[in-house]
Amino acid sequence: MAFGLIGPLTARYIKEILARVGTSDGTVISAPDRVSSDGMVQFVSNAAQFGTLVVVIVAAGALAFDAIPEMGVFLRTRMRPAWRILVPRLVVSFAAAAVAFLIGTGVAWYETWALLGAPDAGAVLAGAGLGVVFLGFVVALTAAVAQRTGSVLSTVMTSLVVLIAMPVAGLAPAISRWLPTSLANALADLPTGGTMDDYWPSLGVAVVSVVALVATACAWASRRRV
Repeated sequence: MAFGLIGPLTARYIKEILARVGTSDGTVISAPDRVSSDGMVQFVSNAAQFGTLVVVIVAAGALAFDAIPEMGVFLRTRMRPAWRILVPRLVVSFAAAAVAFLIGTGVAWYETWALLGAPDAGAVLAGAGLGVVFLGFVVALTAAVAQRTGSVLSTVMTSLVVLIAMPVAGLAPAISRWLPTSLANALADLPTGGTMDDYWPSLGVAVVSVVALVATACAWASRRRV
């Protein structure tokens, strides 16, 4: 919600902010003319970075239930098979991330409409849907990693390394359109003229990856011994 409030506000008044920035050599800092989609772009630029980090940290804390051996033993001796411990934590982590993202999107959408003009509704809704799928991928990845690492910190670090490495690999356009991480930018791209044709491959890979990662996480959780 904070990013949803700040993003469109920054986009609306960026010219005024830059005009007040003084330089010793008289350099003039300018910005392009504002358009209605700028509010969503500013929201995504913040939410995609800090929001993803928070989602990974929160999900790792919930899904790495073996990080504290005593808690792992307590849970595993009272709830079998292990997927019955894992799945509720995974679902709640995803639901919390998705609801927070959709609230932020709604706030950014309204404030963009009020300050800059109404962006295309269909593009915003499609971008929000793709963003939710991306969050599902992030949580599923964290769930799988959590079953192979020994602590919350290692789960966070490993998950972030994977999420950072994917956009690096995506610098090649032929690879980028297949990466689930491409979905994180859809809410900024679609209202500015992007098309769903650019996202169908990454959407398909993301959905398949979520199913595979959840199944893998459940299998690894069942095999692990504390």
